[in-house]
Amino acid sequence: MNIKFTKSAMLFALISLSTQLFAQETPTTTSRFGKQSLRTWSIGAHGGILSQNTFLGGGSVKADEFKSIGYGAFIKKQILPALGLQADFLRGEIKTLNSTSTIEQKNSIKWSGSLTAVLNIANFSLNTENAVLIPYVKAGAGYMSSDSQLGNIDAFTKREGWFIPTGVGFKFGVAKGINIDLGYDINFIKSSPTVKNAYHESRFSYAHAGLEFALGNKENSQLQNYSAVADLRKQSAEESAELRKALSTAEQNAARDREQYAKDLADDDNDGVANKFDKCPGTAAATVVDGSGCPLAAPKTIIRETTVITEADRKVVKDAISNLEFDLGKSTIRSKSYTTLNRVAALLIEKNFSLKLAGHTDNTGSRELNLRLSKERAESVKTYLVSQGVNASRVEATGYGPDQPISTNKTAAGRQENRRVEFSLY
Repeated sequence: MNIKFTKSAMLFALISLSTQLFAQETPTTTSRFGKQSLRTWSIGAHGGILSQNTFLGGGSVKADEFKSIGYGAFIKKQILPALGLQADFLRGEIKTLNSTSTIEQKNSIKWSGSLTAVLNIANFSLNTENAVLIPYVKAGAGYMSSDSQLGNIDAFTKREGWFIPTGVGFKFGVAKGINIDLGYDINFIKSSPTVKNAYHESRFSYAHAGLEFALGNKENSQLQNYSAVADLRKQSAEESAELRKALSTAEQNAARDREQYAKDLADDDNDGVANKFDKCPGTAAATVVDGSGCPLAAPKTIIRETTVITEADRKVVKDAISNLEFDLGKSTIRSKSYTTLNRVAALLIEKNFSLKLAGHTDNTGSRELNLRLSKERAESVKTYLVSQGVNASRVEATGYGPDQPISTNKTAAGRQENRRVEFSLY
């Protein structure tokens, strides 16, 4: 039983299929390393040479065959990176000389429509997210309407029937979403003997060149050209650049903080009060100042008396030592130490004691770093006591680094004991 389709029915079937495919959308997201928004629809046009001869046989190619021009267009839905469905339209004329005479035979393809599956064999990206070379093969089924003329005599008119299109080709990505399409198709005719005889053993070839244009947002890549590996490499490089920039900014901020900290703890006028707490900067040399760095209105004559240090005094100092804590690797005193340091300050003011502060560290890190850290911590304690009203001239701060350990540096407990600030009343 033979089933015949009209031209209108074939076009209606292709339009229906395209409508269903257009309903499918590719998921999108804008986050880095997430799903990509890709263009899956494309259209194209092509033109080339039609011939009754193919690589599978059918006779030698004659110069007149290069007058046999074909042209067409297509719409394509890319389902997977390597697989797409393509609806093709083709028409043209195949001109050749009759095998027994010099009479020209002309076979005209009035129209043909086909649906083919296009399989991309490879995707050569060359380290870019859009491929520059894509070889492919394709095969499918189609319906065509044609007629044949021998000289001025019609061999047959308006014959319709099925055919099987197959082909190979290459696509070259010349821009984002634009490809040059070079292909060679062999079409196998499944029709009446009359039509088959007109096309030399029921097949004809079509060598063509054309352009393909992706539809959709121009910023998005085309699915068939997309290289996930190249895109991942690009996004990784961008993230690495951002991390390096953030690290550089953090290092600059840290350097600025260190510079400001050193400036705050400096004593430009050498009055024993750090710049941060000095309310009267620039006092003359040898000026007696109070805890705020301001000159005393009537300096009192200092009468040195025999200092008597009681057990209660020593306990105040001992409690301050045991409760003294700094931020890790810094000379910033933690707030939990303020209470016992305030008692030491009150003791020094009340009894006019002098105090020697000796900073010590373990041997972890360089000696130069440890000497600076031990000195800064002793100075930080002095600065705090002076801020509480202690006479700066009564407090001496020295740093010894790792040079005077009181325990072994081979254990964590020993190193903890070596990290200390010693208070000596006199």
